[in-house]
Amino acid sequence: MTRSPVHLRVGVVGAGRVGAVLGAALARAGHHIVAASGVSSRSRALAQRWLPDTPLLPPDEVVAAADLVLLAVPDDALRPLVNGLAATDSWRPGQIAAHTCGAHGIGVLDAASARGVIPLALHPVMTFAGRGEDLDRLQGAPFGVTALDEMRAVAETLVMEIGGEPVWVPERARPAYHTALSMSANYLVTIINDSLDLLDQSGVEHSDHLVAPLLSAALDNVLRLRDAALTGPVSRGDAGTVGAHLATLRAQAPHLVAEYTELARRTAARAHHSGQLNDTALAAVEAVLGTQ
Repeated sequence: MTRSPVHLRVGVVGAGRVGAVLGAALARAGHHIVAASGVSSRSRALAQRWLPDTPLLPPDEVVAAADLVLLAVPDDALRPLVNGLAATDSWRPGQIAAHTCGAHGIGVLDAASARGVIPLALHPVMTFAGRGEDLDRLQGAPFGVTALDEMRAVAETLVMEIGGEPVWVPERARPAYHTALSMSANYLVTIINDSLDLLDQSGVEHSDHLVAPLLSAALDNVLRLRDAALTGPVSRGDAGTVGAHLATLRAQAPHLVAEYTELARRTAARAHHSGQLNDTALAAVEAVLGTQ
């Protein structure tokens, strides 16, 4: 772990699953957590667990006490929070304000920047479950980093201090960056849960053990091979099987028909573009999907 010779006073605004764990990681790196804020009972409990003996104060008092303010609040709440703190003259020149939202770069911190604050966007590309393993999972975890060019080294050093690996994300790329990550992680969970539910409802035992090797292999293959990892009836052009799948869903899980259809269309398009599915097979699959 890289350690900084400068130990900062850190204030955590939003001591939930992300903020509390990152605060603990900064403390482990030698920084001093001087204050935190949390509104919900869950946030307060997490703060007590990860940031023991840290006073819980209103956000403006947390900012007043800190050299580095870690803002770990929901995406839509970030700009109003930053602007509100600016309106009350809570920010001061030379402070560092680092937020953890993937959807935003440093532009969302403009109201603080206008008061001489150094803006950083440090987005941990991992999920936080509020459990003990979260802190250890930071080791080697990538962080999407956005900062002013002259402050890039500061942002990357902070990430490396807590065991993460900084990945530079230009400000203009932030919207696509977060959209892509949300698609890959969030919607994957939805798709897998829908699949597990269908297996459970059909009476198949141990559905999680059944699909685990398949999912592990698929993930490994797609990260290495991209479209060459495509398998299954759509990529093979087995239109009859695709039609049978749809008939099953209409009978047993009609709420999944639209999801299956759209995913099959995208899979067919990728298989065709990569040369795995010829024009005739693509037309056959699209004909079956087009009737839904």
